[in-house]
Amino acid sequence: MQDILQKIRQEKIISIIRCKNANDLEGVIAALFDGGIRLVEITMNTPNALQGIEMVQQKYPDMLVGAGTVLDEETARLAILSGARFLLAPTLDEGSIRIANRYSIPMIPGVLTPTEILKACEAGAQVVKVFPIRSFGPQYIKDIKGPLPNANIIPVGGVNIEDAKEYLDSGSFAVGIGTPLVNDQLIKEKNFGEIYNRAKRLIDNVKKR
Repeated sequence: MQDILQKIRQEKIISIIRCKNANDLEGVIAALFDGGIRLVEITMNTPNALQGIEMVQQKYPDMLVGAGTVLDEETARLAILSGARFLLAPTLDEGSIRIANRYSIPMIPGVLTPTEILKACEAGAQVVKVFPIRSFGPQYIKDIKGPLPNANIIPVGGVNIEDAKEYLDSGSFAVGIGTPLVNDQLIKEKNFGEIYNRAKRLIDNVKKR
């Protein structure tokens, strides 16, 4: 598990992917990879999400693929068996954390308050996802890290290409970015070139740290 967490900390950027059409997934992944992204989260409410996870594992061995929107133990186990190297959720489900720890796979539950963060850590989560971060901003990460300096936090739900660096500078373990990087309109237009451009700009911004 520690090698996976180290990879997440090293790469810093998780691209969150929701494709309405599973056939578009490979084009999206290729554009992200070429743009420098090495961490992707395929949400479990994406059609054929498990097959998508398997595809990324097979075709992009240098890319770490995770499963998102993992809400229960059954989904956690299916995602792990399909090759997901890490799991994320918008909520805190202690059973999912137990299952993931059994397989030595990081489960990153969704939390918001200091109480929820502490509860998640006590349940066995080594990293938490603060969601949604949009209304709070990077300062919220600094504020949490005051009383909870050892909390490993990934802000999600409001991070964009321009402020990702600020979140990382505020003490975030990594950041998760969804629609500013990959969204329905770009996928519908098959504008994979723009996805590549956004990925490259994001990576360049973060490397300025």
